[in-house]
Amino acid sequence: MDRIKLHDLRCFDAVATKGSFQAAGAALNRSHPSVFAAVARLEQQLGLTLFDRSGYRVGLTEAGRTFHARVQVTLRELDLLQTYADQLVSGEEVVLRVVIGDLCPRPPVLQMLSGFFAKYPNTRLHLEYEAIGGPLERLIDDDADLVFHRADPSDPRFEQIELATTAMVPVVARGFLPFAWTKRITPEQMRPFTQCVIRDSARRSSPENFFLIDGAHQCSVPDQMMKKELILHRLAWGHLPAWLIEDELRDGRLISIAGPNFPGREETLAAVRRRHHAHGPVAEALWLHLADWRPARRAARTGRRLRKA
Repeated sequence: MDRIKLHDLRCFDAVATKGSFQAAGAALNRSHPSVFAAVARLEQQLGLTLFDRSGYRVGLTEAGRTFHARVQVTLRELDLLQTYADQLVSGEEVVLRVVIGDLCPRPPVLQMLSGFFAKYPNTRLHLEYEAIGGPLERLIDDDADLVFHRADPSDPRFEQIELATTAMVPVVARGFLPFAWTKRITPEQMRPFTQCVIRDSARRSSPENFFLIDGAHQCSVPDQMMKKELILHRLAWGHLPAWLIEDELRDGRLISIAGPNFPGREETLAAVRRRHHAHGPVAEALWLHLADWRPARRAARTGRRLRKA
């Protein structure tokens, strides 16, 4: 099989696809006799009759149809291999690794990524989700090229493009508390109730405490949507990003217990990448695109919601 020439396979595929030697020659910009000779040579090497030449038009034999299906797969793979080699020569990335963090509003970011990568069809987007310390850990370990997560402007290892801010709001579902609540509700009053927290996906957990009440029973979930569902079903309480719960706060399904003892906090959401790190042309193009991509910010009473402009 190592004697088979790529030229002969392409001639065979062209005849099978176009339906004649003459049409195949025109498509390949080769003479009719050279295509005929290539197919005859292939048949001789394989010991198979690939075409039925008894009619007005040539047609594939049963063996020819089966062999042609495999040839098409092989030729597609070879074309992809050539494209891969061309990308390596040009320096264009074959894969770009992006991580979306737990606080990142997914719809506008996914819409933006979809539009961007439509312009770079030869670069595959490898997209993953991480929570708490996971996104920045992936950057530090060189397992990601770019993350969308809470910003850490004090860390000199990273550079960032600020996208929006959001408030983290302490909330309970209507009817969750057995007593009348006020804005001065205390951690001691909330300690008997299950507190829902996001599970840190980092391999090296951060010592930072995200609103945890000492001694309270906790349940952990992988993402903010699951956390929201548990709180809505009165299985727990916890902090949620304002952009995720605007409707529920407005219609009263969720109640903010923010006050002096539960102030929440404002989080800055950003695109983050390693500083002084080699970035390929597609990664650099995405970074420049993000610098120009300014999501609209609609103010809400409890925070700001990020959505695509």
